[in-house]
Amino acid sequence: MTVARPNVVLRGCTSPYLAEEQRIRHVPDPGEKVKFLLGNRYEHFTATAEWEDHEGVSLRVFAWSGATSPAE
Repeated sequence: MTVARPNVVLRGCTSPYLAEEQRIRHVPDPGEKVKFLLGNRYEHFTATAEWEDHEGVSLRVFAWSGATSPAE
């Protein structure tokens, strides 16, 4: 199995379900917005103009922009 290389880093968000080591991750289609189900809500992140180097790889920085609850 091939592990996808990280391509984004997540900044902000106070969710206890987003550990520091989970902030660097691979997103299949890193458009302008991404969301992740963490705990009992979706955490939303918006792309910034910033890039960050991590172990020789350029990662697009996404900043936390809010949270929503899943529909029941």
